[in-house]
Amino acid sequence: MLDKKKFYINGEWVNPINPKDHNVINPSTEDVCAVISLGSTDDTNSAVGAAKNAFEEWKETTKKERIELLEKLLNIYKSRWDEMTEAISTELGCPKDWCSANQTSSGSGHIEDFIKRLKDFEFEPGFDKGSVNHIIYEPIGVCGLITPWNWPINQIALKVIPALATGCTMVLKPSEIAPLSAMLFAEMIHEAGFPKGVFNLVNGDGVGVGTDLSGHPDIDMVSFTGSTRAGKLITKNAADTIKRVCLELGGKGGNIVFADSYPDAVRDGIRNVMSNSGQSCDAPTRMLVEKSIYERAVKEAADEANKIEVDLASKSGEHIGPVVSKTQYDKIQSLIKSGIDEGATLVAGGPEKPEGLKKGYFIKPTVFTDVNNNMRIAKEEIFGPVLSIIPFENEDEAIKITNDTEYGLGNYFQTEDKEKAKRVSKRLRSGIVYVNHKPADSGTPFGGYRQSGNGREGGTWGLHEYLEVKTITEWKN
Repeated sequence: MLDKKKFYINGEWVNPINPKDHNVINPSTEDVCAVISLGSTDDTNSAVGAAKNAFEEWKETTKKERIELLEKLLNIYKSRWDEMTEAISTELGCPKDWCSANQTSSGSGHIEDFIKRLKDFEFEPGFDKGSVNHIIYEPIGVCGLITPWNWPINQIALKVIPALATGCTMVLKPSEIAPLSAMLFAEMIHEAGFPKGVFNLVNGDGVGVGTDLSGHPDIDMVSFTGSTRAGKLITKNAADTIKRVCLELGGKGGNIVFADSYPDAVRDGIRNVMSNSGQSCDAPTRMLVEKSIYERAVKEAADEANKIEVDLASKSGEHIGPVVSKTQYDKIQSLIKSGIDEGATLVAGGPEKPEGLKKGYFIKPTVFTDVNNNMRIAKEEIFGPVLSIIPFENEDEAIKITNDTEYGLGNYFQTEDKEKAKRVSKRLRSGIVYVNHKPADSGTPFGGYRQSGNGREGGTWGLHEYLEVKTITEWKN
């Protein structure tokens, strides 16, 4: 069992001012794998104070200086790749092979892309030719960064790296459920030689450190990824200080499978939903299938779901692991039961544990058919390996059903008709639309509409989240 009770504040690992032990659970075994401390208001104030003191010097560093430090960080990250994979796999229950290829790689990918965007970014772009007015971008200040457990290093990189790149200082509060990868990342920051106080880490829960950060008068901006419920609370708490709030929240993505989709569209949709044990905010958890291919699609979906193996995160292979916690397990089980009770047809999986896995938070890949959009499993974010299949008659109905949600993060559809692809893409109300399961390129913006949040992460858009823009009316060269 790891002792991880210290916080990283002002360039040092320090003991908590008011210790409060918290067990980190390995979801594959239900055993305690580490003990951290949950921070207090005093710990938060100490970290914010360090970040505030560091800001005046850090904001004056040159772009070249920041790029050099980020490149050093990237090299360190790559040298400690296996350690990061081990940390995420242990805390999240993510199978090691998939974890290395997807979770760990997301961290290095974001660092590389932000370095690329920073090199091309103009902090003083000027204004119209012949005008003496001048436009400059300046760092917003001290940032409170609150990250989730489901894609831990992915979200840390999407927040910490652009904050560093733009000259901001920060306090990171990772999820108390999956803090080990964040603490390892803090070690890398230290090894890279970032100045004291620029980056600080305090573990804690949302009620404690999360609330302290979002309402803190010396925090200029808070960036949060997590549930819509928590995002609403953070927004309200931040209101008194009028700080900028960037939110990436829940989702209930639709995946429209048209009759003219490519042959493996349904099977790819199943694999997409079930990866990371269904714990992705942009997972396409509602599959809408055109009625002319509905029967075939249901058979393919059930067959593909039944092929997916569930096993320990420590094993090699292409299987999925457990969900992250007992709380999540119980929530998902409740929603599976609601699907059965509300009359949906269970064609794969179900509430029973996978064979041979009596311990651990394991859930079978589960598929419901004959679902309508009023059922709980179609309306609520499940965050587990559970898919609902909904039939539709035509394009208009498919779009209407897909958009009939409070969320708007990611939607998907499958067609080989190029004109239909353009038409449907424009009508779907979400921050990203995946066509034929093609992934987004590095540097494209990620974020949602409506109750899926505001703001955008990634690429140049991600840099802008941490910048203020200033107009100067007389600037003579």
